[in-house]
Amino acid sequence: MSLAVIQMVSQSDVLANLQQARQLLEHAAAGGARLAVLPENFAAMGRRDAAAIGRAEAGGEGPILPWLKQAARDLKLWIVAGTLPLPPVNQPGAKARACSLLIDEHGEQVARYDKLHLFDVDVADNRGRYRESDDYAHGEQVVVADTPVGRVGLTVCYDLRFPELYSELRAAGAELISAPSAFTAVTGAAHWEVLIRARAIETQCYLLAAAQGGTHPGPRETFGHAAIVDPWGRVLAQQDQGEAVLLAERDSSEQASIRARMPVASHRRFFSQGAQRLA
Repeated sequence: MSLAVIQMVSQSDVLANLQQARQLLEHAAAGGARLAVLPENFAAMGRRDAAAIGRAEAGGEGPILPWLKQAARDLKLWIVAGTLPLPPVNQPGAKARACSLLIDEHGEQVARYDKLHLFDVDVADNRGRYRESDDYAHGEQVVVADTPVGRVGLTVCYDLRFPELYSELRAAGAELISAPSAFTAVTGAAHWEVLIRARAIETQCYLLAAAQGGTHPGPRETFGHAAIVDPWGRVLAQQDQGEAVLLAERDSSEQASIRARMPVASHRRFFSQGAQRLA
């Protein structure tokens, strides 16, 4: 059961980004992947017209969703589509959400996760201030879905700093967790690997950490270091900067053994009463 994680250096040109993403997905499929994860903002970086992009996509007039479904069909590949801006279902005029879609090999949408935690922080880099809430509204649900490689929990980037979300995903049956990201160079150097390994160890899940890794409009610099981490916290594959396709196998027997030998899920003493679950 092969897994693929993709690293990109997306720019503001949507069509050029989609062309590059298609080439990377083709490499993933040729390598035997059944599931591939694209990074956050894979189709556009540095754009301030998220609302317009979202309205066009929701109205069937944008290029991203048709491209995504066609790529999944052509390559017989399940795709976690990083993030793209979309309004809530049946609310075309509402504020966009940073949305991660799970598309099956027939080009059908299986699940949608709207990013729960928005990156409203100050960072000591050349941009200094990030306010995702200027462009996006918070999501409301925890999402786990069945795929050919196991039950996948969906998260995005800044979510990595909130372990209670990952505990909820494990409780909902997640065996793998996607984390498409665009960490800043500063925060990534300080915390990225610690966070992705910790979330994998805590949940005893495979962590599929797609990333942006380079320089983008804005100007913005992203840390990269896309990785696949196994349930024991071992980094199976990683890329520092630039475009890349990372491949690894899920060993479900080893994962079951890790969970049996160290049954942390049954040892939990604290439980949240937060977001609704969508199984």
